[in-house]
Amino acid sequence: MTGLRPVDAATALAYRRSLYRAGGISVRVGQRPVPDGPGVPGWWRRGDVVFVSAANPGGRRRPDGWNRRRMRALAGCLAGCERHEGEGRLGQWAEPLLAVRMPLARGRVIARRFGQNAVLLVRGGGLARLVFLGGWG
Repeated sequence: MTGLRPVDAATALAYRRSLYRAGGISVRVGQRPVPDGPGVPGWWRRGDVVFVSAANPGGRRRPDGWNRRRMRALAGCLAGCERHEGEGRLGQWAEPLLAVRMPLARGRVIARRFGQNAVLLVRGGGLARLVFLGGWG
């Protein structure tokens, strides 16, 4: 049992409007990743890249220290995976995340373990897709 509940329409819209940055790229839902500058390796063009966080589970704000501890725990679950630190941001709201090269199925399991509503998927450098874990609506 994940304890996840469907997110409301306003929260889903916030996820879709957010800018996700990690490993020298920026991406928005429905768009392809864009390098933040020249010379950024094309690491995101190979396989599945899942943007996942352990911060603010269920979209509820938590203290910064708590979020840092959860992000360290998340990193520990990803040993052996290529990963890049970053953040998701919309206006003044920002939270840390990791962009991780791993199959979506594994990303979903890990995100559920950390109480997340959704992950962002970039498959083979294509369009970024928001994947809700508990549904929405």
